[in-house]
Amino acid sequence: MADSDGILVSPAPGEIRDALADGMMRLLRPAVEELDERVRGVRQSQLELREQIDGLCGELKKINEEQQVPVDLEPYVKKLMNARRRVMVVNNILQNAQERLGRLHQSVSRETARRKALLEPPNAGPVM
Repeated sequence: MADSDGILVSPAPGEIRDALADGMMRLLRPAVEELDERVRGVRQSQLELREQIDGLCGELKKINEEQQVPVDLEPYVKKLMNARRRVMVVNNILQNAQERLGRLHQSVSRETARRKALLEPPNAGPVM
């Protein structure tokens, strides 16, 4: 870095650290926000899938109870229930990941605000 006289001046270690931290936050923030949005979309799809599986299980049970021909639908109902359980497990994993992303996003926002406050000079108040 050069000063106004053209003399090379090395930046203070704190300035380098702050510049790197700011750059990293600018780099990570869009990725975290995009990932958070995608996790939300997947969670919504998982919830819709679970509702569809529940409805299909109910219909299969009703058909099984009403049918005259002895076709055993119980194995299919069990498979659907197993799929529902796996969907719920994935949903829980996604929910935990989304919560961690939310905390990371808040941490990045707090750190950004803290660094901006450190870089901005304090207001001296009205001059009389």
